[in-house]
Amino acid sequence: QVQLVESGGGLVQAGGSLRLSCAASGRTFRYYGMGWFRQAPGKEREFVAAISSSGGRTNYAVSVKGRFSISRDNTKNTVYLQMNSMKPEDTAVYYCAAAGIDTITPSNFGSWGQGTQVTVSS
Repeated sequence: QVQLVESGGGLVQAGGSLRLSCAASGRTFRYYGMGWFRQAPGKEREFVAAISSSGGRTNYAVSVKGRFSISRDNTKNTVYLQMNSMKPEDTAVYYCAAAGIDTITPSNFGSWGQGTQVTVSS
């Protein structure tokens, strides 16, 4: 069973940047797809971004494409989400997710971290 621990959330002004990190342990990190999801108050959890095991393929939600960037460091068992040009509608709890296969398809992710709060003020 994989354990995922997110960090890096906080309060930022609109137009600002944050970088989230997710440290993974418990199984062989480098073989599996990793992703980020988010859940705003009163809304369902939604897909944000995903990255393949090697980092060679990525997938982004339309709402964040061009502003957010996902990356990973397999030597550190860590995946990152760089968030730029942030908007108030990016406010949510952000969850790191792991897949059991090498994938960037959102429906394949089933292991979750505890989440980290991101708040963007206008």
